[in-house]
Amino acid sequence: AKAKSGIQIWMWGGPCHLDTLDPKPGAGKDYCGPLDKPIATNVDGIQIGQLLPELAKQADKYSIIRSMTHGINGHETASYMVQTGHKPGDGVSYPTAGAVVALFKGNREVYEGLIPPYIVLTKPQGRFSEAGFLGAAGKPFATGGDPSQSKFVVEGVVAQGITEERQKNRRDFLSQLNTLGRAVGDDPELIAASQCEKQAYDLILGDAGKVFDLSQEDQDLRERYGRSKFGQSCLVARRLVERGVPYVTINYEGWDTHKGHFQIMTRKLPELDRGFATLLQDLSDRGLLDSTIVWWGGEFGRSPKVQWEPPWNGGRNHFGKVFSHVVAGGGFKGGRVVGSSTETGEEVKERPVYPVDLIGSIYELLGIDGNAKLPHPQGLAVTVMPGAADAGTAGGKLTEIM
Repeated sequence: AKAKSGIQIWMWGGPCHLDTLDPKPGAGKDYCGPLDKPIATNVDGIQIGQLLPELAKQADKYSIIRSMTHGINGHETASYMVQTGHKPGDGVSYPTAGAVVALFKGNREVYEGLIPPYIVLTKPQGRFSEAGFLGAAGKPFATGGDPSQSKFVVEGVVAQGITEERQKNRRDFLSQLNTLGRAVGDDPELIAASQCEKQAYDLILGDAGKVFDLSQEDQDLRERYGRSKFGQSCLVARRLVERGVPYVTINYEGWDTHKGHFQIMTRKLPELDRGFATLLQDLSDRGLLDSTIVWWGGEFGRSPKVQWEPPWNGGRNHFGKVFSHVVAGGGFKGGRVVGSSTETGEEVKERPVYPVDLIGSIYELLGIDGNAKLPHPQGLAVTVMPGAADAGTAGGKLTEIM
C-alpha cells in the first residue's frame, strides 16, 4: 500500500466539466456561456476553468481524468455506481468505497484510534445506503453541525451550550448511580459495556475529540481554507487523516444546477477553488499528501449545451456520457491528464474511464485486494470489485498515473 487514508470530495449533484476541469473555449456561447476564458496552470499544456486560479497553481499535485463515463443520468443510480464501482440491478446492495476502506483499514489490527474509521462531513448523501449489505458496521459517522461556526457541534461528541466541566460532572454522577456495575464487577458483559463507555467518554472529553476543535488551528490557515462550510470541512478532513482516520468524505452540496447555472458557479467555484487548493497544499506541506489519496468528483457531469430558454434561464442538466474527476496523492502522479472529450465535451474522445477502473485503482494504492471477499450477511460469495463477467464495460486501471 502506498496510501494510508483517503479524502473524498463528493460533488453532490454533479459539477460541469466544461466550467471546471475540461474547458472548451472554442465551442461557443451555447456551451461555455460566460466562462470562455480558461487559465493556464503551473503544468505546461494544462488549462482549467477561469474561476479556479488557486487550483491552477496546484496542478502539479493532481491528475485530471477527462473521460469519466457511465451513461447514467439518474442521481441515485449514478451515485451508487460511481461510489461502489458496481453496476446496479443484480439484487446486491454493495458498500461504498468509504465503507470498504473502513472495513479493511479500520479494524483494530490496523487502526487503533477512537475516532470512527469512516467519517462524513457533515451529513450523508441520502441517495442510498453507504454501508450497503455491511449494515451498521459499515455505516459512516456523520458529524452534523457546521465547522465554519464558532463552535463545531459534532453529533454525540461536542454538545451545544454544555461545558467540559459539566460533561465530567455528568459522567461522575452516572458512575455513582451505577451500583449494579460495582456489585457485579467481574461480569464479562458489564466489563465490555464499561469499556465502551470509557472509550466514548475518552472521545468526548479526551484528546481524540479535540480533532474537531478548529480553534487550535492557525487563524491565517483557516482564512486560506475559506470560512465557508466547505472550506472548514476540508481543514477538518486534513486534521482527521493526520490522526490516522482511514476515510473521510466531504459531501459538498449545491451542484445540481438545472436553473441559473452560471450565477451559481460564480459563487460556488471560488469557494471550491479556495478550499480544495489549500487542502492539497496543506497536505503537501505536512508530508501527508504522499500517504493520502484525494478524490474529487460527482455522480456525473452537466449537459455541455446550455439551456437558455425559460424556465431554465441558462441551466445544465444531468450528463453521464462524459465528465471529469480528479485524483491526487497516495501514489497517484500529479500534473497529468487522462483521456479526453470531444470539442464540445459531449462524448468521450480517448481513453474512457469507468467507475470500476477508478475505484479499483484507488483500492490498489490503499493495499486492498479487489478479489478479497466481503462478509455478506446471507453468505453470498461477493468480492470487493466485480469479477470480469459482472464488471460490464471497463477501460482498465489508471496505470498511467499510478
